[in-house]
Amino acid sequence: MRWHLALVLAASFVACPLDGIAGEKQIADVKELAGNWRGLVRTEFGRESATMVVEEDGTYKASTTRGTLTQGAFDLRDGKLRYQSTRTTGTASLSANHGKTVLTMMPVDPTADTGRTEYERVK
Repeated sequence: MRWHLALVLAASFVACPLDGIAGEKQIADVKELAGNWRGLVRTEFGRESATMVVEEDGTYKASTTRGTLTQGAFDLRDGKLRYQSTRTTGTASLSANHGKTVLTMMPVDPTADTGRTEYERVK
């Protein structure tokens, strides 16, 4: 009986691919990050809305609604996307979910004022 269920599930995945499910996207060049992004960041004041502009060379400027400014740069090392900013250093990943492109940044040493941040590409 279990194998019937497994067979039905496998057949349904083949017939209906998981287009809307989030999946990490591999990038070959930081130029792919260029553009405008928006998200929520942690600051000393709590969670705040933020915008980030990434240039084709991987450098970026991010600012919150209160005016906190962070500058940094993305780079690819050994196939991994990393970043270094005036506030934190860490890893980043790009994913697609329901037609949205999401950039996730995770500091190496998160604190109360920093942590995982997700930005959505502004079209």
